[in-house]
Amino acid sequence: RRVARDLFANDESEVSEVVCRRLFEDLGNVRTRKKVARAYAEWCFEHSARLPPEWLTVDTATKSSKAQASLEERFEKCYPFHPATLSVFQRKWSALPQFQQTRGALAMLAQWISVASQEQFRKSRREPLITLGSAPLYNQEFRAVVLGQLGESKLDAAIETDIAGKNGHAQMLDVDHQGDLHDIHRRVGTAILFESSGGQVEKVAHTPELRFALGEPAVDTLAIDNAASALESTGFFIRKVGSDGFRIHHQATLRKVVNDRRASLLEDTEIKPAIRKFVEDEFRRGATLPIVAFPENSSSIQDTPRLILVIPDLETEWREDEPEEFISQWFKKRGQSPRLYPGSLVWCTKSSGQRLREKVELWLAWRKVEEEIRSGILGTDFKDARVSSNIKEARVAVQNEVWASYRHVVLSNLKEESRLKVIDLGSGHSSLQETLCGRVINALKSEGLLNESVGASYIDRHWPTTLKDSGAWPLKGLRQSFLDGSLTRLLDPEETLCIQVARFVSSGEFGLASGAKIDGGYSRVWYEEQISHEEIMFDSDVFLLTKTKAEELTKTPTEPDPPDLIEPDPPGPIEPPVESNSREIKLTGIMPSETWNSFGVKVISKLRQLNNIQIKMEISSVGNPNRTHQVKSEIQRVLNELDLTDKVQVECREVPSKTDSGTD
Repeated sequence: RRVARDLFANDESEVSEVVCRRLFEDLGNVRTRKKVARAYAEWCFEHSARLPPEWLTVDTATKSSKAQASLEERFEKCYPFHPATLSVFQRKWSALPQFQQTRGALAMLAQWISVASQEQFRKSRREPLITLGSAPLYNQEFRAVVLGQLGESKLDAAIETDIAGKNGHAQMLDVDHQGDLHDIHRRVGTAILFESSGGQVEKVAHTPELRFALGEPAVDTLAIDNAASALESTGFFIRKVGSDGFRIHHQATLRKVVNDRRASLLEDTEIKPAIRKFVEDEFRRGATLPIVAFPENSSSIQDTPRLILVIPDLETEWREDEPEEFISQWFKKRGQSPRLYPGSLVWCTKSSGQRLREKVELWLAWRKVEEEIRSGILGTDFKDARVSSNIKEARVAVQNEVWASYRHVVLSNLKEESRLKVIDLGSGHSSLQETLCGRVINALKSEGLLNESVGASYIDRHWPTTLKDSGAWPLKGLRQSFLDGSLTRLLDPEETLCIQVARFVSSGEFGLASGAKIDGGYSRVWYEEQISHEEIMFDSDVFLLTKTKAEELTKTPTEPDPPDLIEPDPPGPIEPPVESNSREIKLTGIMPSETWNSFGVKVISKLRQLNNIQIKMEISSVGNPNRTHQVKSEIQRVLNELDLTDKVQVECREVPSKTDSGTD
């Protein structure tokens, strides 16, 4: 110090002069330096609103053109380094007690340039300037020098995991980026390390600083912002600070803890049950169809005359080129028996992929972390973490993924070559104002495969050719046609047909008959008369009649009214001897007319299992004299056809005028 004095390098130009003299023999063509400096200066002033103001402002009285020229000069003096690459050591590293501003910086930069020169021919991207993002942190020797100057060897794991490792998060994020954005996440992570390290009070790499340090004419600032956010959202050691800051720390983030808990989840006892519950709950929410979730075999799915929504097991993934063979078989058989109603099954299968599983695993991991924070296992480091909000977000993500994954509806369709009809619902979202079951139903309706009801003209157009001559279609076969793919599907074919057939009969569009006889007649025919839909049964001897056939059967020949005669009382029924130790069932009461048919089918059939069944009846009805005589004649004709004239007595007598003319 007798002749020398200390020199403090206060700006990057002075540092650049020292560094370049020590490290380079020749800085290259002057025209190239000026061209690069001009391009960067112009880019900075085009994006001045998004960059740190200290780099762009020279003097309040200076015009913008002179300010740009001044910045261009700074770039030219720092060439081949970016000004931010050199200034970071004065701005943020100078306060480190172990950092040597001259020797330390020279040691890092010398090794930096050495590695870059060795790899310049095999790099897919070359930078016009040496920026912070080009630091070769993947080189173990260079990384050791950097950590030695920082005095923080614990950062090695963080750099390997998030920035420079071959299987690090930055590497995975950069897979899909080519050209000017090649290695953008690695470069951003490297810049975060340099800008957020050092002995300054606020160890934060602000977004404007990252934009200036990495920005160039071919890269937009938005790409840098997106890369920083993506790296923070996936990394284990990079965290966000404030509204626009990032920092890398040796202590892992809560995301690292969540990832560790996720890796410890058990397949059969935790992951699969959780997935099944999410899927089943989402399908059952607001469902209007019966749900059969994850059937073990075909016998687990009922063979009923009503639509059923089937959700296959989790391992079943729909592939157009390789459809699941068992689905085709389950349409045909239930166990070892042929399936009577193959058209009643509506399958909803999921697309291939592991996204649903990954979302559920993340939700389970966050729940485990919440339990460990509450119990104090993780200490106080994560006490104020917003775990509850993350759990809610993870749950919503799972629900959305259920909608997105279960998108293939498979039905039996005889018109298709494969006998299967597949509908792609597209990617859905749980926030839509509908349910998953409703989404499937709407898709079937839009494809013309499902209707709420059915009209008389539709049935008439699709009347089987083989039944045209007879004019009678068994109701059991009619219902079957709506469930085997021959006709359109109905949500509840049985209930819908009962209601519609009752309307058809009352309006005279069709007739209804029961009890077919050998001679082509029927025991009972309904046409243009009221009938309750509750009385309609889908039995083998109940038929829907065409209008022509119904009119033919109900047309009666005109007969003279027989004289009113009081017929003698028929002899009373012979009571069978009652054996000892026997019991008698006796039914008494008043039965509404709308339940007569059902009573005969469902109740009388039960009594026929016993012996000596007898029915005593008393039926009365009141009307005007002309109509009464006509009905009496019709009843006597029917009794004669049934061979009951000697067993059933028909009386016709006058009643007082005050009696109501309705049915007793």
